Amino acid sequence: METIHILHTNDLHSHFENWPRMRRFLLEKQQTYRQQNETVYTFDIGDAMDRSHPLTEATNGQINTELLNQIGYDGVTIGNNEGIGNSHADLEHLYDHANFPVLLANLFEQSDEQLAEFAQPYQIMTTEAGTRVAVIGLTAPFFLTYRPNGWDPVTISEEMPKLLATLEGQYDILILLSHLGITTDNWLAQQFPEIDVICGAHTHHLLKDGLVVNQTLLTAAEKYGHYIGDITLTLEDHRIIDQVARTVLTADLPVEKTDKAEIEGYLRRGHALLKAQTVADLPEILPIKAVGESPMMTTGLKALETATETDTAILNTGLFLTDLPAGVITKDDVQTQLPHPMHLIKVTLKGYDLWRMVLEMEKNRLFLRKFPIKGMSFRGKIFGDVVYDGIAVDLNLRRVFWHGQEVQPDQTYTFATVDHYLFIPFFPTIEIVGETEFVFPDFLRNAVAHYLAQEYPVQREKEDQGDRNQTKS
Repeated sequence: METIHILHTNDLHSHFENWPRMRRFLLEKQQTYRQQNETVYTFDIGDAMDRSHPLTEATNGQINTELLNQIGYDGVTIGNNEGIGNSHADLEHLYDHANFPVLLANLFEQSDEQLAEFAQPYQIMTTEAGTRVAVIGLTAPFFLTYRPNGWDPVTISEEMPKLLATLEGQYDILILLSHLGITTDNWLAQQFPEIDVICGAHTHHLLKDGLVVNQTLLTAAEKYGHYIGDITLTLEDHRIIDQVARTVLTADLPVEKTDKAEIEGYLRRGHALLKAQTVADLPEILPIKAVGESPMMTTGLKALETATETDTAILNTGLFLTDLPAGVITKDDVQTQLPHPMHLIKVTLKGYDLWRMVLEMEKNRLFLRKFPIKGMSFRGKIFGDVVYDGIAVDLNLRRVFWHGQEVQPDQTYTFATVDHYLFIPFFPTIEIVGETEFVFPDFLRNAVAHYLAQEYPVQREKEDQGDRNQTKS
């Protein structure tokens, strides 16, 4: 008889407010299980980082690796926030100082078709009782966003049979770290009964006590560190005879006096690092309005056009969480205003399809103004109002105009927006018939910062004064 414990976390998204309690629980559980002479493995299933947190942004995710190092993880995989929320170079170096292996079998370099250098497809660990435990890592293969960033993701249906063939005869238990989502996890359990345990992530689902599908145990611990997963496997002759999954609510774990200072320290450090990087010197405030055009919206649209070398752009007011104040602004101001990890895209449509897309936007306009949207890179509260630059519409006559000229059905038109518009369901024409080009690696906030820096450069003496003020603080 043998007992193996699996502790697992997922989709932390830089919610460091839960980290002190999570860390204590994981370290204490590891110690307890080892004192009982039982095997314990600890895994993270991706999206540990999120650039909406100022310290993650300021350190290009290195703080997240630093915190993961505190646990002694036996393996982690990546999520889309690591994979496409970073430039190619940032992802290549994200784990330079990691004390854990990155398990990732389905992300390859476009240049040479080799597996990402920071990753290994699987690892095989052997318990003191001699049980061989194979662990595979897989992440969601977002082709539209990985490929423009220099990566070549591979589908699960293509990669999984190869992995199983390679591992055949080398393991007693097979564990999958799956940043693929609950639907794919169910499919994997149906298609590949060789998998004993799937630790899931990506769709932020909670399987409080696990779910058995075709003899495979599916587990998941929701998001943001709200829960921690704890699996117990009982084995006889290296075969599982019983399995129990549970999740622990982090909010129920005890708080220590030092927690608040630690959590606030992450924020202070992030804000300080970003404040040290000046962007522009604004002659006056750039306010954002909830509905319609505003100085900030005009600036955002022009920034988008400049970054994508277009003359037409579309954005929504809910993207801008704050005004920008007059005077010297820093990367912290822009990060606070635009925390979303959204990439820029150029969309080309035929005239008829552009007409249809604009009418889709007009149909949804009033509904979206106060619509609370979550996910798909959005880190705000509501979608807000759609605002065009270079496009006008006459709803009474159902006519659409491009820079004052009526749109011609067979002519092609290219505009700029953010990739969020490709993923949300409200404007399907973009995904169905649009020719979409991703502009990597910058986010929307980077485009705004670059534009402001060009239009309103900071005088050197003001930069020096800002540095002195930062040193004093």
